[in-house]
Amino acid sequence: MNVSLSTAALLSLVAAVLGGLLALGVAVRARLSISRWSFAAGMSALVLERICIYLALSASAPEGQVAWISRSLLTSSFIPGTWLLFGLTYARGNSREFLMRWRATLIGAFALPVGTALIFGQNLVNPLKFPGTGIALTQWGVALEVFLLLGSLMVMMNLERTFRSSVGLLRWRIKYMVIGAGLLLLARAYAGTLALLYFRIDPQVDGLLAGALIVACPLILRALARTGHFDVNLYPSHSVIHNSLILLLAGIYLVILGVLADIMHFLGPDAGFVLKALILLVGLVGLTVMLMSDRVRMSTKKFVSRNFQRPMYDYRTVWRQFTECTASRLDQRELCMDTVKLVAEIFQVLSVTIWLVDEKEEKLRFAASTSLTETKGAELSPRDAEARAVVRALQSHHEPVDIDSTEETWAPALRRAHPDEFRKGGSRVCVPMTVGGEVLGLMTLGDRVGGTAFLHQDLDLLKCVGDQVAASLRNLQLSGKLMQVKEMEAFQTMSTFFVHDLKNTASTLGLMLKNLPVHFNDPAFREDALRGVSKTVNHINSLISRLSLLRQGLEIKRVEADLNEQVEKALAVHKGAMDVEVIKDFHTLPKILLDPEQLHKVITNLILNSLEAVPKPGGQLRLQTGQIHSWAVLSVSDNGCGMTSEFLNRSLFRPFQTTKKAGLGIGMFQSKMIVEAHGGRIEVESEPDMGATFRVLLPIIKK
Repeated sequence: MNVSLSTAALLSLVAAVLGGLLALGVAVRARLSISRWSFAAGMSALVLERICIYLALSASAPEGQVAWISRSLLTSSFIPGTWLLFGLTYARGNSREFLMRWRATLIGAFALPVGTALIFGQNLVNPLKFPGTGIALTQWGVALEVFLLLGSLMVMMNLERTFRSSVGLLRWRIKYMVIGAGLLLLARAYAGTLALLYFRIDPQVDGLLAGALIVACPLILRALARTGHFDVNLYPSHSVIHNSLILLLAGIYLVILGVLADIMHFLGPDAGFVLKALILLVGLVGLTVMLMSDRVRMSTKKFVSRNFQRPMYDYRTVWRQFTECTASRLDQRELCMDTVKLVAEIFQVLSVTIWLVDEKEEKLRFAASTSLTETKGAELSPRDAEARAVVRALQSHHEPVDIDSTEETWAPALRRAHPDEFRKGGSRVCVPMTVGGEVLGLMTLGDRVGGTAFLHQDLDLLKCVGDQVAASLRNLQLSGKLMQVKEMEAFQTMSTFFVHDLKNTASTLGLMLKNLPVHFNDPAFREDALRGVSKTVNHINSLISRLSLLRQGLEIKRVEADLNEQVEKALAVHKGAMDVEVIKDFHTLPKILLDPEQLHKVITNLILNSLEAVPKPGGQLRLQTGQIHSWAVLSVSDNGCGMTSEFLNRSLFRPFQTTKKAGLGIGMFQSKMIVEAHGGRIEVESEPDMGATFRVLLPIIKK
C-alpha cells in the first residue's frame, strides 16, 4: 500500500471513530426530536461510509477493495435524505411547513439514491479499471454521484437559510453546527464534482472526505456544548436566498481545488494532495468563522471609528434602515420581530427582547426576542403584580435604565425575565416604549459582544428607537380599531340584507307549514315536509337571531347561577347527536352572576366547533370547570384538526373569518362579545393537528 493510500485509510479510521462517538452522543439524548434523530442518522451514514472506505483501502486483493467500495456507495446513498431532513427541521419553528413544502423532494432524496444503490449494487463500479487511477464508475455510479451532489447542495441551501434567519444569541447558538455540517456537505460536493469530471472514485479524494469529517466533528461538538441550539425556533422565509456567503465560499473552494486537480492530472500523482487540500479546507473554515464572528465585526467597526474619526453611528443610515424595515409592517408581531433583529445588528448585542403591555390590564406579554423562544418567554414573563410595578415605574421614567445596577424594587423581575448568557456580556438595559406618557411596552438588551458597556450615544439612540417603535405600535393599534369599526359597518350592512332575505324565506316556509294539512293524508309527504321544514325554519331563525343580536347590540341580564349546571344543560341539548367520547371533569364552584341564555350560546358554539373539528371515529371532547384565583374557568378541549398561530392571531375572533366551508365566521366573534360583556375573557391554545383548547374565564363576585 502506498503512502497516499495509507494516509487516506488512517484518516478514514480516525474520522469513523470521531463521527461514531458524536452520533452516539446525540442519539442518546435525541428524545422526540426529528432534527436530533436525523442528525444522528446522517452522521451514522457518514461513519459507515468511512468504515467501508477504510476496509477497502486496507484490503490486499482488488476484488475485496471493489466489494467494499460498492458497500460504501450503498451507505452513501442514505446521506442526501437524512441530511436534507436535518436541514429542513434543525432550529426551525415552522419545520412542519417546510416538510410539507419539500415532501416530494425529501421522498426523492431518499428513494432515488437508495433505490439506485440497491438495484444496481455491484454494477455501480467497473472493477476492470481499478489499478492505478482509482475505481471507474459505470453510468449507474455516475447517476448516484449526481444524486449525492444535488442532495449536498440542497442541504447547504437550507442550512444557510436557517442561519440567515437567525440573529443575536440564536445565531451564536447555531453558528458552529451550520459551519460543521456545511463543511461536510461542501467536501462531498467537491468529491462528487471530481467523480463526475473523471468518472472514477479517487482514494485521495476519499482521504479528503475523511479529513473534512475530522475537522467538522470539533465544530459540531462546540455547537453541542452551547445549550439550547436544537431547541431554537426560527421562522425562515420560503423565498430563495440570494448573495449566499456559503455558496460563494463553496465556489472559491471548488475552483481552487479544481485547479489543483488539473495540475495533478498533468504533472502526475501527488502524495501530498490530501494534506494540501485538507490545509486549504481548514483555512477556509477559519475564514468562515471569522466572517461570521460578531467580535470581528465589532472590532472592525471600532477600528474604522477610531482611525478614520467616524462617529459611533451613522444616524442617517441607521434611521433609514429602521424606517424601511418597520414602516410597512401591519402586524405587531412582525414589527417587533424586525425591531429586535435590527437592534441586535445596530448595537451588536445577542439578546434583545420586546414585551408589550396588555391594553386592558397592566400585564407584560412576550412579543419577540433574539434569544428566547415563545414558550420560554411566556415562562419568564413577569407576574401580574411585578408587571404592574414595572409599568407604573416606567410611566415616570422614560430614559433607558441599567437594570443590573439599579436598586429599584421592580428591576429583579426584569433581570429574571431577561437571563444573561455570558458572565462578561456587559450590563442589561431596559428601554421604555412610551407615547404621551403611556407605556406601550419595553425592550430589554443584554449579552453585548465583547462585554462592551452602553455609552451615552448608545442610550440616546436607544431612546429614539424606543420612541419610534412606540409610535409605530400606537399607529397599529389605531389602525386595528379603525379596521374593526369598518368591519362592523360592513357587517351591519350585510346583516341587514341577511335578515331581510332570511325573514322572507322563513315566511315562505311558514306558509308551507300552514298549507301542509292539504296534503296531510300522504304519509310520506307529511313526514318529509314536516321534518325538512321544521329543520330549515329553526336554522334560519337561529341565524336571524345571531345576526340581529350583533346588529342591535348586546344586552346582558345577570342572575346568580351555577356554571356547572349551565354546561350540563348545553350538553343535554346535543347529547343525542354526539358520536364522540365526552369527558367531563367538573369541580365545585361558587355561584356567579351571568346571563344563562347568552352564556348558553357561548357554550353551545364551543361544543359545536369541537364536534366539527374532531375526527370520527376517534374524536374526543373534554369539558372541565375549575377556579383560578378570582375567576371561574370553563375549559373545552378536543383532539381535532387545530388551528395555525396565524389564524389564531389574525382571524379567529373577527367576523366573516372562518375555516368552515359553510360557516359565516360570526360564532367566535359573538362568543367573545358575550364573554367580555360579562367582564371575562376567552383564551385559546391550538396547533395544527394537535387539537384546540378554549378557556372561558368569568369573574367571581365576592359578597
